[in-house]
Amino acid sequence: MTPPGRDAPRTAGAGRAFALLVVVTGAAGLLASWIITLDKFKLLQDPDFTPGCSLNPVVSCGSVLESDQAEAFGFPNPMLGLVAYGIVVCVGTSLLAGARFPRWYWLTFAAGCLFGVGFVSWLQFESLYRINALCLWCALAWAATIPLFWYVTSFAVRHRLLPAPGPVRRFLDEFTWVPPVLHLGVVGMLVLTRWWDFWTS
Repeated sequence: MTPPGRDAPRTAGAGRAFALLVVVTGAAGLLASWIITLDKFKLLQDPDFTPGCSLNPVVSCGSVLESDQAEAFGFPNPMLGLVAYGIVVCVGTSLLAGARFPRWYWLTFAAGCLFGVGFVSWLQFESLYRINALCLWCALAWAATIPLFWYVTSFAVRHRLLPAPGPVRRFLDEFTWVPPVLHLGVVGMLVLTRWWDFWTS
């Protein structure tokens, strides 16, 4: 295992494909957060308001927005998303412009992505097994955060910004797409099996 910092570049930039992925995932999360925030404000103003993505008993954004989990930190979760995904978009556009960031910056960004994927994983569990409803815009934020986390982590490992054994680096060089695809697949299967009777009725 390479000790932290050894052989790591002083600064690191990214290719166009990676930068575009960061921009697109950040923009998707930002869009989802913006629409959920608007719906939350409308719901606060009118308790009878029904969000447009409340389609049936399972796909029910209103049920999610009215839950305690929707304000995990004492304020609506999408407000956190507006800030976090906005930062992601800024990082991505900076990379597109040719920016190079020091190791501490990349590690801070990776830590933020780790928090993000951990938070959405908790929200997924709560949505499926506690709230018993699915929010499509929340699902878009999940679908954006998961590949963002894995690709940023892979970037940090492959560029020796994070310590990892050689075989792990070589695997991520060849198969960076595998972890996010598997992760998304697991989430999709959980959603499918959780409401199997509903989907097939």
